[in-house]
Amino acid sequence: MGKPSDTAIIREHARGGAPRWCCAMIRRAAFLVFVISALSACAGTGLREPLRVSLAGLESIPGEGLEARFLARIRVQNPNDVSIPYSGLSAELDLNGRSFASGVSDATGEIPRFGESVIELPLTVPGTAIVRQLLGFVGGVPSKATYHVKGFLNTGTFGRAPFDSTGEVEMPKPASS
Repeated sequence: MGKPSDTAIIREHARGGAPRWCCAMIRRAAFLVFVISALSACAGTGLREPLRVSLAGLESIPGEGLEARFLARIRVQNPNDVSIPYSGLSAELDLNGRSFASGVSDATGEIPRFGESVIELPLTVPGTAIVRQLLGFVGGVPSKATYHVKGFLNTGTFGRAPFDSTGEVEMPKPASS
């Protein structure tokens, strides 16, 4: 559809209205202003500092078949001046630089402003990840293992609060006979 003729524009003005193409442009411009305003408002609710996450504990729970299951206790620290309500989380755990476990939870709660919470997250370790870790210990069992946990807390309408953290854990010493 092309630009209207000058005659059509004059007739439209004579009836006291604006040309249709002009109304369409105004609607599009208003929609664009609305979208930009909404995005600016969302950006204002963002976190200034990233969440700090550490592995507070790990205990074995029953698994299925060739998989192992663990209940991870993840400590989440919020260094921001706003509390973070969450409804669900997802995480992946690498151990010694290798993919090890992943998990999801429908846990709900709130990380207080300038506060912390411990969240329980069931993790599944596939049999292949166990084999990869065991092959990594061929030269001996190290005294410490490095971990890398990354994921997000689902914060509802405005999205996610991501986290990404690395640390070390002491490896259990082999029993001596």
